This record gives sequence, structure tokens and C-alpha cells, in this order.
Amino acid sequence: MQLKITHRTEYLYERYVHHSIHELRLTPINSSNQAIDSWKISTPNKLTESFDAFCNTCHVFVMDSNYMNLMIEAKGEIHTKDQSIFEDPKDAVSPYYLLQQTHLTEPSSAMLEHFESLKKERWTPDLLLKLAKEIQEMISYESGITVIETSAAQAFELKKGVCQDHAHMMLSICRSFDIPARYVSGYFYDEDNSDLASHAWVDVCLDIENAIWHSIDVTNACFSNDRHIRLAVGRDYAHVAPVKGIRSGGGREELNTKLSIEKC
Repeated sequence: MQLKITHRTEYLYERYVHHSIHELRLTPINSSNQAIDSWKISTPNKLTESFDAFCNTCHVFVMDSNYMNLMIEAKGEIHTKDQSIFEDPKDAVSPYYLLQQTHLTEPSSAMLEHFESLKKERWTPDLLLKLAKEIQEMISYESGITVIETSAAQAFELKKGVCQDHAHMMLSICRSFDIPARYVSGYFYDEDNSDLASHAWVDVCLDIENAIWHSIDVTNACFSNDRHIRLAVGRDYAHVAPVKGIRSGGGREELNTKLSIEKC
């Protein structure tokens, strides 16, 4: 599909922010499932571009004068393909690194006990999809219950959450089964939903030596397809958040986001 994407992030503060540093991962990955026809990120100050160890495009900008509102906009057009299998370049981070749990994916003893019966000696893509469906059915989708700091163990106790919680649960269980898994941030095109938001899913590696990954959307219980747009991959949400930063001043913060995805 040919998709036109506009993603606006606006911060409003009750008092002046005096200084801030912002890190963005808002540029789609150049990969075999998507071609970037055009892409532009607009910010109030100059961007510095770099690439992290996972080959994600990163941008940083600094605000060193007082402000009470801040707007970041990413927009462009992308051509996507129906694909769910990805092979890393030779210089990519080893899949073995993605066996490590993080504070957001560390499983509780209750989680491990619950999923123990699903452990297999030999995993296939279809079995991974079955595991994803088990998580999707267990954690009912409900916004406003969890926050970005909610861990997989906490979501397991709540039995509610959003795509980020589904992804962290899948990462947690796969890693506990000695299967490398990584977090994918991006967008999901849903023509029937006008209230779109950033999306999250997972890549799971069954062929470690050749670094071949199967991409699974836990929230929709499906393999990734031409409706998925990949922005960044990493260990968890905190590692690849589309927008993050630190600031001095500002007081209470209000965050407003608006995402639109249209077929061209």
C-alpha cells in the first residue's frame, strides 16, 4: 500500500520550560517491507541525526530558551509490502543480546507458572502466533489503565492494557523460554478507526545463527503485514520510544498526539 502519514506530538506546560533535550525515533526503518518515498520531521530547533546499534535513525534537538508549548511533527509517504519475516544485516546486534530481560519485561513467578505449560522444545511461527493469541485474550485491550512505565508483570496482574503491554508480555515470555525477541515501535493502518495512535508489536528470532526474525502483532494476533509501518526496534518501549527527553522547569505537562494515516 501507498500510505500518507502525519504524526503530531504537542507538549503544553503550566510554566516556562527553561532548558530541554529531546530524542526522537520517528523515522521509518529502511527495510525490505517498506520504502520511504518522502519523510520530514519538523521541530522548533535544529536536528542532529545519528544511528543507534540497532540501525534505528535517531534525532536529537535542544531547546535553550524559555517556552510553554512544543510541537513535533513527522510526516511523509511510504510504500509498504505484506511481509512478516526479516533478516538482519551482518553488522546488526546479535539476537543473543535480545535474550536479556529489562525492568519492563522481567517476568513474575506467577507469569512463569502460568505460561510454563505452553513451553515447547521446538518452536514454529504458528506456535508463536498461538502464544501471542493467548496473551491477547488474557490482557483485554483497554486504554487509560496502564502507563508507559507499566511492566509486563504489572499488566499480567491487571489483566488489562494496550499494545505496549501486549508486546512487553510477549517479550517477557519468549525471553524466559530462551527465544530472542525485540520490541517494534511503529504505526498500524486501520481504515475503520479514525482515532489512531502509535503501535507496538514484536520480532521473534527462531534462527539465531542467520538472524531471521518473525514479526508478530500481539494486539491483533497476526503476523505483520502491509498495514504495519516500522519505526524502530530495541529491547523494550523505553529503549525505542518515538519521543523522549528531559527538561528543566515547566511544572505540570499536558501531552496531545494526533496521528493520521491515509491511502494515497
